[in-house]
Amino acid sequence: MKVAIASDHGGINIRKEILQLLDEMNIDYEDLGCEGGCSVDYPDYAIPVAEKVVKGECDRGILICGTGIGMSIAANKVKGIRCALVHDVFSAKATRLHNDSNILAMGERVIGPGLAREIAKTWLETDFEGGRHENRVKKIKDYETEKL
Repeated sequence: MKVAIASDHGGINIRKEILQLLDEMNIDYEDLGCEGGCSVDYPDYAIPVAEKVVKGECDRGILICGTGIGMSIAANKVKGIRCALVHDVFSAKATRLHNDSNILAMGERVIGPGLAREIAKTWLETDFEGGRHENRVKKIKDYETEKL
């Protein structure tokens, strides 16, 4: 597995924790920034991560900002992305099992580093269950390919 990861200025500390977790789990990753504490625009980081996932350059993505909201909104604008904003372990597991989410978004101002690591570890270790959920995810994919 290869993971694309990025944060804006509001998520730098959690991103560093998750990078350490990825190293501990021996998961290959591409860190797309940001560096420093200066204010940056979250779409500039969310969209490149989403594009890497859609193009198959990375299997999954992780995004962190202050709340996770901006990152998840921006990432979900990219066709083929199912970015889940998660702040608890149960939802991290459920979004992989049932929704086959391919990007995880978290908010540094919402959760602490310990919980963020636990959420990310659970999300990374959980596979898509398929079965009855397969058709539901397919409906989302089909909608994305229809002309509006």
